[in-house]
Amino acid sequence: MAGIRGKDTKPEMIVRRGLHARGFRYRLHPRYLPGKPDIVLPKYRAVIFVHGCFWHGHDCPAFKWPKSREAFWRTKIERNRRRHDEVLADLAAMGWTAETVWECELRRSADTVGKKLDSLGFLIRSRRELSSD
Repeated sequence: MAGIRGKDTKPEMIVRRGLHARGFRYRLHPRYLPGKPDIVLPKYRAVIFVHGCFWHGHDCPAFKWPKSREAFWRTKIERNRRRHDEVLADLAAMGWTAETVWECELRRSADTVGKKLDSLGFLIRSRRELSSD
């Protein structure tokens, strides 16, 4: 597991490039926020987590439970899920909006990925407009 990267992963880079191309400016992995979100948009008080389907146990075809050391992996992945839920609750209590982008959503066609990033940008901007009213 030492070879698994936690930052600058391919899915994260896709999201970062897409957001930048849509005019968003952001910070990366700040330690002052719970869970050290992958992408932080301070202007919008929004964070984005880019999750790998395996490590966070996403309910999609890309996720399969390992056949070896089942108890270890179930414990580990369930803990990852619980920790993420706790982090989302902490961020909400601090007044931050959180979105999660799954790895499987970025493995699709370029059009589908573009639509996902467009909708993500729309959500972020619209939440700022709602909170400023």
